Amino acid sequence: MSGWFVVNARDADWLDTTMGKFCNFEPGGERFAQMGFNLNVLAPGEPMAMYHREDGQEGFLVLDGECTLVVEGQERPLVKWDFFHCPPRVAHVIVGAGERPALVLAVGSRMHGSGIVYPADPVARRHGAAPAADTSDPKEAYAGHRIEKARYQEGWLPG
Repeated sequence: MSGWFVVNARDADWLDTTMGKFCNFEPGGERFAQMGFNLNVLAPGEPMAMYHREDGQEGFLVLDGECTLVVEGQERPLVKWDFFHCPPRVAHVIVGAGERPALVLAVGSRMHGSGIVYPADPVARRHGAAPAADTSDPKEAYAGHRIEKARYQEGWLPG
């Protein structure tokens, strides 16, 4: 990807999955070299991803709604404007909660190795967000989940 650009989230590439809807702002499947950005729309009970830990740091800001953070096997509620800083190698997942969809901005470093592990954590499994057995294979961790390209649909984002 060369040069700068501006894109409205409604016009960005979106994915509609069994784990919410999200856009990553990276056009045509290209990846930003240093940082990744995702907007995640999570219905109550929908996990953002599978419970995992990785080599890079991440940050999550709840822009709207409520979520449950599962971090290192513990649950913690998150509400609008809560920020979760996730250092490297900390196991985590965010799950939509409350009465309506949540909107979460996720930012992650791309300046690290590719080491990722999906632990079979019992707390995350109660939320449908952990594999049956520990794995480092994303295909195994996400087996049975639907991930499809989509166009933004009105109402996914607030306002």
